[in-house]
Amino acid sequence: MSHKAGFVNIIGNPNVGKSTLMNAFVGEKLSIITSKAQTTRHRILGIVNGEDFQVIVSDTPGIIKPAYELQESMMGFVKSAFEDADILIYMVEIGEKELKDAAFFEKITNASIPVLLLLNKIDQSNQEQLEAQVQFWKEKVPNAEIHPIAALENFNVREVFDRIVTLLPVSPPFYPKDQLTDKPERFFVNEAIREKILENYKKEIPYSVEVDTEEFIEDEKIIRIRSVIMVERDSQKGIIIGHKGAALKRVGIAARKTLEAFFGKQIHIELYVKINKNWRSNERQLKRFGYNN
Repeated sequence: MSHKAGFVNIIGNPNVGKSTLMNAFVGEKLSIITSKAQTTRHRILGIVNGEDFQVIVSDTPGIIKPAYELQESMMGFVKSAFEDADILIYMVEIGEKELKDAAFFEKITNASIPVLLLLNKIDQSNQEQLEAQVQFWKEKVPNAEIHPIAALENFNVREVFDRIVTLLPVSPPFYPKDQLTDKPERFFVNEAIREKILENYKKEIPYSVEVDTEEFIEDEKIIRIRSVIMVERDSQKGIIIGHKGAALKRVGIAARKTLEAFFGKQIHIELYVKINKNWRSNERQLKRFGYNN
């Protein structure tokens, strides 16, 4: 029996459901999902193994016009996803008309590899609207196979995954068969904390934050974590901590619950807040946090 393996890279505008789809494929919550745009900052690989296949799913940041160095780096991750894809997933939602970058869109329409256009959130539309949207995208991306889905409801997700497996090239696995992702444990700690900050704070605060896990000590029954939340200004530090530390405590409790479910162990977590001025525009700092690589 021949073995298939390949990179399946998900591209699309912010908030169309890319992270939800990857998590549904992998069966684990690897990517942050919130209602806010620009939630995903890195390119995250989720690895799905079968006896005769390995699907390496790549979640990427939503496509935007960059306003500062961090966003430039995020779009660099998107560019790299075009370069090594064996199958490209272009994800759109009902009512959407275009990608926020014409050059990326041209790469999709001129791709020489299979392109699956996933029309997401169809549970929020009716049959007439759906048919009109399918026709619209057939004309706009004639090289794509169109699959209507509802990623959050898991509707048609299995069918799309089965189609991906049939399209994969014959290849040995790229990663060990028991591996779930390419990211280390500390990355998921940072992401869990950042997710809770996105959920609990408004306006610019979540976008000014980066998390650095300085300590991750795992015993048989418990993992002890110490993480630092970086902000750009004094005023942001006060908002993150909150009155008598209440806001920071709320983030810690919520992150601990998420991480206990993820690692299957008791978690002890300590959170601190530090000022790291203009880190989003500082190349050295961005490299330290895993951007600009």
